[in-house]
Amino acid sequence: MGCDLGRFDVIRLVMTEFLGDSDSVEDRLAYLSEEVISELMDAYPDVRYGSRVNLRTVMSKICGSQKTQFVIIIDEWDTVFREHKEDWEGQKKYLTFLRNWLKDKEYVALAYMTGILPVRKSGNQASLNMFDEYTMTWPGPFAPYVGFTSEEVEEKCREKGLNYAGFKSWYDGYRFSNGLPEWKTVGEASCQDNEVYCPYSVVNAMLSRQLSDYWNQTETYETLRQYIDLDFDGLKEDVAILMEDGRVPVDITGYQNDMTSFRNKDDILTMLIHLGYLGYDSNTKELFIPNREVLDVFKTSTKSRDWTVTFRALHNSQKLLEATWRCDQKTVTELLEAAHDKAGNKVYHSEAGLSFAVQLAYYAAQDLYTIIPEPDTGRGYADLAFIPVKPDIPAILIEFKYGKDADTAIARIHRQKYPDRLELYKGNLILVGINYDRTVSNDRVEFRHHSCKIEKA
Repeated sequence: MGCDLGRFDVIRLVMTEFLGDSDSVEDRLAYLSEEVISELMDAYPDVRYGSRVNLRTVMSKICGSQKTQFVIIIDEWDTVFREHKEDWEGQKKYLTFLRNWLKDKEYVALAYMTGILPVRKSGNQASLNMFDEYTMTWPGPFAPYVGFTSEEVEEKCREKGLNYAGFKSWYDGYRFSNGLPEWKTVGEASCQDNEVYCPYSVVNAMLSRQLSDYWNQTETYETLRQYIDLDFDGLKEDVAILMEDGRVPVDITGYQNDMTSFRNKDDILTMLIHLGYLGYDSNTKELFIPNREVLDVFKTSTKSRDWTVTFRALHNSQKLLEATWRCDQKTVTELLEAAHDKAGNKVYHSEAGLSFAVQLAYYAAQDLYTIIPEPDTGRGYADLAFIPVKPDIPAILIEFKYGKDADTAIARIHRQKYPDRLELYKGNLILVGINYDRTVSNDRVEFRHHSCKIEKA
C-alpha cells in the first residue's frame, strides 16, 4: 500500500456528530449529505454537477471528471443502533443509505467502518454484505491491533519501572485466536496466542502510576445491569458462574447485531462480548470475564439483595456437585433438602417435577455436563444422566424413588443394567439413588425428607 499513499482523497465521518442527537435519523442523514456535498463542491469547483444532485451523483461526477477515487472512513458507524435503539424504520433507512452510497461504486477505493457492533444482520436489500467483518468474536489478522499486546505492555512496564503482574491482572484477559485449529501444522504455536489489553486503561494507569478502574468510567454499570436483569433462560445464574472465575458456553450465531433484538440469553451474552464486558474463546466457544477491571463492573451491577440469593444458590449447587463427586451421601442429602426448602410446594408432586427440581439443585453442573433427562438405556429409562464434556470428571447417573428408600433406587440401576450404556465411563461413573416420600404431611418432621445412596461404578 506504500505506493498508494497520497493517491486518494479521504472522507472521514464521525457518526456521533451527525446521528447522536434527538432529530430523526432521516433528517440527520440529509444533514450529513448536505455537509459532505458542500465540502466536495468546494474542493472540486471545476466539475459540472448538474441541477439535481445527491451524494452519490456528486461523487460519481468527481470520479468521472477528475479520474479520482475516495477512501471513506466512518467512525462509530453503529451510532444509530446505540442511540436510536427502538427506531426500526430509521435503522433501515440508515442501512439503505450506506448500501446505496458505498456498494459497487466506482468512486469508492476503500470504505472502512469502525464501531462496537458488527454489521446489522438483515435478509433484505438493506444488508451491508459488501464488507469483510472483523469483530470481538473473530478479529482475524487484526487481533494484535484490537488493543495492546502483552509484549508491548511488559516492555512499557520495564521502561517505566512498573509492576507488569499488576497490569496483567487488571487489564489483560481478552483472547483472540490467530487461526482455526485445523489450519495448524505440527509444532505451530497455539491458535489462541493473542492476549490483548484494554489500551485506554493501560495508558491511564501508566500516566497516573495507579492501577484502578479506567475503562469502566467510560461506561455506566447501569448499562450492564439493565441487560442482566432481563434474566433470559437463567442468565443471572450464568453471570454468577462467570463472577466465580468460571466459563459459560455460548452460541453467538443467532445474535442480530443490535441492542434490542434478544431472543435468548445467548444473544445478550454475545452483545456483552462486543461491548467488551466479556471475553470469548473461539476454540472452546466459551465466554469469561476477562480481568479485574471488568469484574468490578459486574460486582457493582450485582449488589442488590436478589443477587445475594443467586450467589448463595450457586455456591450450594457447587457444593452439591463436589459432594456427589466425593460420594458424600450426608452432604448431598442435606443440600437437596435445602434446595427443596427454597422450591415451591408443587414441584415435587410428580416425577417430572422432582427431576426438574434436582436439575435446578445441580445448576453448577450445566457447564461441565450434558444433562439428559430419561436417557434410553436399552432396558428402560434412567431418570437423569450427566455426561461430562471434559474427560477428567466422572459421569453421573441418577435414579429417583418415591416413598421407598435410596437402596431401592440403586438396586433398580443395577437390575436394569443402566451403566452398560455408559461403558465408556466404567471406573469413572457415579450412581446416585434419591428417595423422596411425597406422602408425608407438612406437620411432621419428616416433611420434605430425602435419602440418598451413592456408589462408584
